[in-house]
Amino acid sequence: MLDTDQLRSFIAIVDTGSFTRAAERVNKTQSAVSMHVKRLEERLGKPLFIKHGRGVRLSRNGEHLIEYARTILQAEAAAFEAITRKGLTGQVRFGVPDDYAEALLADIMACFSLHHPLVEVLVVCLGSMELAERVRKGDIDLAIVTAGDEIPEAEIIKEEPLYWVAGQNKLIEYERPLPLALGDKQCNWARVAIDSLNEANIPMKYSLVSSNYAAIAPIVEAGLAVTVLPESIVRRSQRVIPKGQPLPELPCCKIGLMQASSSQFAETETLANLIRETIAGKADQAIRAGTAARVAAEN
Repeated sequence: MLDTDQLRSFIAIVDTGSFTRAAERVNKTQSAVSMHVKRLEERLGKPLFIKHGRGVRLSRNGEHLIEYARTILQAEAAAFEAITRKGLTGQVRFGVPDDYAEALLADIMACFSLHHPLVEVLVVCLGSMELAERVRKGDIDLAIVTAGDEIPEAEIIKEEPLYWVAGQNKLIEYERPLPLALGDKQCNWARVAIDSLNEANIPMKYSLVSSNYAAIAPIVEAGLAVTVLPESIVRRSQRVIPKGQPLPELPCCKIGLMQASSSQFAETETLANLIRETIAGKADQAIRAGTAARVAAEN
């Protein structure tokens, strides 16, 4: 049989991308988490992680185990909560812009459903401005938004660099007029991009305007346009353009969290805390990776 404490540490490492943050999540020392993984590998007779650069990544055996591990712990949590009636129940209406959703939603939902399987989470994907208005009206309990002057009440979870982003195989940032793939006029990042280009007297043209990031990303990756993104949600198939080479530097992006005043329930507060932890961890990972990539490119 597999030890659930060991599985819990294993899942925490996968979700946070770090032994240190995994230890914080499961409230154990880093050495205890490392020992859990070692014991689990000894029990299975297979390595679960392999070295990757300065860190580690899942082995093929680890990839096979992760879904079984989630299912085992979810079943354990559901049984405990159903019988003892001590766990969280109810419903949370959660809003997230689709560009954030791609990078964050899977990790947030996987962790939350693992520990609180009896809570129903209804997810709505809309732009930040519309999500903010729905939270104010109480139609949504909780929302991730891009914070700014238009949404002053948002709690700032993370500030991180905003970058010009292009495809991997074409230096499209030198084209004039500069082809752009951006959100609509309500998008804060789009307004920042246009203002910075106007101030730098760089001619531009729109290749695509869409409120749906799933439409923007393929255009950028195909080398047809540049876009603007916070560093933590840049895909591996995309390229961060170094600051000032040759496009103007952009300000920081503020990722915020809004909670309806009528939704001060335990399940909402628990999800809010998980969102804070996930966004902070994702941003830190991406910033470290992005810094290393830019240093290599500049050298």
